[in-house]
Amino acid sequence: MNEVLKPIPKVWNVLIVDDVHPILIDGLSKLGHNVLYLPNSNRAEIIAALPHQHVLVIRTKTPVDKDFLGQADELKIIARAGAGTDNIDLAEAEMKKITCINAGEANSDAVAEQSLAMLLMLFTNLFRANAQVKSGIWLREPNRGIELAGKTVAIIGYGNTGKALAKKLSGMNVNLLAYDKYLSNFANQFVKESSWNEIFEEADVLTFHVPLSPETTYYFNKTLLSQFKKPIFLLNLSRGKVVNTEDLLLGLSQGKVLGAALDVLENEQLESMTGEEKKHFLQLCEWENVILSPHIGGWTKESYFKISQVLLDKLLTFK
Repeated sequence: MNEVLKPIPKVWNVLIVDDVHPILIDGLSKLGHNVLYLPNSNRAEIIAALPHQHVLVIRTKTPVDKDFLGQADELKIIARAGAGTDNIDLAEAEMKKITCINAGEANSDAVAEQSLAMLLMLFTNLFRANAQVKSGIWLREPNRGIELAGKTVAIIGYGNTGKALAKKLSGMNVNLLAYDKYLSNFANQFVKESSWNEIFEEADVLTFHVPLSPETTYYFNKTLLSQFKKPIFLLNLSRGKVVNTEDLLLGLSQGKVLGAALDVLENEQLESMTGEEKKHFLQLCEWENVILSPHIGGWTKESYFKISQVLLDKLLTFK
């Protein structure tokens, strides 16, 4: 996030274009700011409303690219109601002296809890067993699970979510490795700060909690997978393009990936998938050891409130 570079008026014009908790709208309005709430607006409607707005609050539906920012003549702040900022052209925003903030700390517990839930579902075959019993099939031996205790979990990205997941796993008798290119000296009694070489040697589970950027696009691919000493379970609750779906499918077919849990896809607009994307999606659906969810890891009743509260606090202390 870039530093504060532009003064902001005492009374703001605030455009909110996605669903947020009322605490954000009410908190800003009570202080005399002008809030325009358009949660169901399309891109054209948002751009039409942009002139003279000082603050823009978004989630994921709105790509804030160069053309978009070209319409934002008085914009001072972009507030992302969530963690990821990959839908914002941060370089262009910085060039236009627009400050970007987010609420990454607000949904870290939610993502960490879903990560743990998905991991346990993979280990216990719960997803498959549930479907079988509901279909009148009672099979015990084929659904014999494995225990998490004693396994080695490698967390890639040790920001808010990575830390939250490590905390939740710390009482489960697992070996925790963590890698973050941009952090150091973060090891504690639960987590070992690790290199990729250590992860390749020891990991049973690989879980991604990184932002999407040019260097993390297709972070997981067949080259990375080929370096693991043993087959792994894969989790991705960050962004879909962190994992190369075609290479994941190859890993599943070769037995190098024992199971996968994905809360995100490369293209989450199912109706706009290309032929290749649709093929890969349908192939993922065929695997009983693949669990998919619709990008809900950070979207709980509690995080819905906390995201807006964090943004309100940051905006109200903005200088």
